[in-house]
Amino acid sequence: MIYYLNIGSNIGDRRDNLYRAVVAIEAGTTACVVSSIVESEPWGFESENRFLNIGVCIESPMTPHGMLRHLQAIERRMGSASHRDEHGNYADRLVDIDIVAIEGKVINTRTLQVPHPHLAERDFFLRPMMELAPDWRHPVTSLTAAQMLEKLNQ
Repeated sequence: MIYYLNIGSNIGDRRDNLYRAVVAIEAGTTACVVSSIVESEPWGFESENRFLNIGVCIESPMTPHGMLRHLQAIERRMGSASHRDEHGNYADRLVDIDIVAIEGKVINTRTLQVPHPHLAERDFFLRPMMELAPDWRHPVTSLTAAQMLEKLNQ
């Protein structure tokens, strides 16, 4: 199965955090391609710490929920605390790994939503996705990442 992931970090050595996450993810895959780095402001919360984000395309036989558990385990091993504060708001994070899309799948469970529900709202998801899979189309809207980015920037 082809997975499109996004890795973000806004505290510590951000580039090293991204690198270590990619190495850990790559260990369980048969193919791995990494996008250029995108720097962005925090999304959904206030912080002085800017994010570095990369997109990663991997091929893995894991099920979608198995992949989610695998990625969450990597976050924990790297020492990333909860992505939310005591009030439920987003917080700074050492590493955050999101499943952005899986081939042409649509998944909507309590624990996993694919494509990512905020894909069309986050340029730091869309720009790496354009680089990794310029022909990929959202399985519900049929829009490419470039078309979603164009709508976002209007």
